[in-house]
Amino acid sequence: MENNDLCIRDAVIQDLAHLVQLEQACFEADRISRRSFRHFILDKRSDLQVLEKNSQLVGYFLVLYRRGISLARLYSLAVSPTERKQGFAQLLLNQAELSARQRRCVFLRLEVRPDNQGAIVLYRRHGYQEFAIRHDFYEDHSDALCMQKRVFSYQQQGDSKRIQFIPQTTPFTCGPASLLMAMNYFEPGRYDPFFEELEIWREATTIFMTSGHGGCSPRGLALAGAKRAFDVEVMLNQSGPLFVDSVRSQQKKELLQRVHQIEQQKCAQAKIPVQIADFTLTDVLGRLLQGYVVLLLISTWQFDRSKAPHWVVLCDADDDFVYLNDPDVDTEAGQNAADYQYIPVNRAIMTKAFLYGKQRLKAAVALKKHKKPAF
Repeated sequence: MENNDLCIRDAVIQDLAHLVQLEQACFEADRISRRSFRHFILDKRSDLQVLEKNSQLVGYFLVLYRRGISLARLYSLAVSPTERKQGFAQLLLNQAELSARQRRCVFLRLEVRPDNQGAIVLYRRHGYQEFAIRHDFYEDHSDALCMQKRVFSYQQQGDSKRIQFIPQTTPFTCGPASLLMAMNYFEPGRYDPFFEELEIWREATTIFMTSGHGGCSPRGLALAGAKRAFDVEVMLNQSGPLFVDSVRSQQKKELLQRVHQIEQQKCAQAKIPVQIADFTLTDVLGRLLQGYVVLLLISTWQFDRSKAPHWVVLCDADDDFVYLNDPDVDTEAGQNAADYQYIPVNRAIMTKAFLYGKQRLKAAVALKKHKKPAF
């Protein structure tokens, strides 16, 4: 983009020294390092663009993306202190939104210090709305105000369930964290993740993967929910033991068969409906209209090119997107919990993600509040 003596363009390696100099002039802490700037310039999952005035670098913005997710994050926006109050921040913000739209992202999200009133006024004027507070977010332990704007418009269906986000605290507890989000939606604050996460994992862990800790099966999570007085339903497209093809040991295969039979018996005793049929994502979305919160087992291949099974929470849907709470926050990639709440995923991508492994497994657990404990 060009305007008289102004130019917004993609950052290049030759900009590194000027970017670092600008970062030091604009921020006292939480600065982006030279190494990180270099990474973002080369990374295809980010847009780092600079603003030049008379061929001098006077500002930049950085937007981050996640594979398969229709959500962008404005990681940083800076204007040289000597060039402020000329509309440059607004210019950069408009270009950041355009970049997000060009990648077909639905929302652009950001964090800002609550005491940075100038920035908050700018964001509100441009249609950004607060949706969360991130505590102890910055290096000085101050909080961050999370804001977002819909930058890609479409027809929305219904209201979101406003499901509280709960991250998993271990690499193997996505199922328990997802179940906790669902349970705390119906009974806010009752189920403390510190005490319940590992307890649910112990109850629901029934499978072996090729290495590492075991994960939680659909029946295992349903039993854990029923034990806590919730009405649960399991949806599967396969009747036998799950994940057997990922286990090489014959002994472990036999163990999976035994655990599978035990779960079947326990679900029958608890009168938990287990639907075994070929079903679609549309069938699962129908449970939302019936008042359920739904846990989905997905393959992460569509998002990070790994083949791990992963539990997420289905929060809402419209004609184009489904919205997920993903408990696995990748902090090493510069992400935070706000990036994993109500993630908009294109329906076509979600349909592919809702198939795991060579057997193309589909699994879901629907949950809502029950009046009496199942057992």
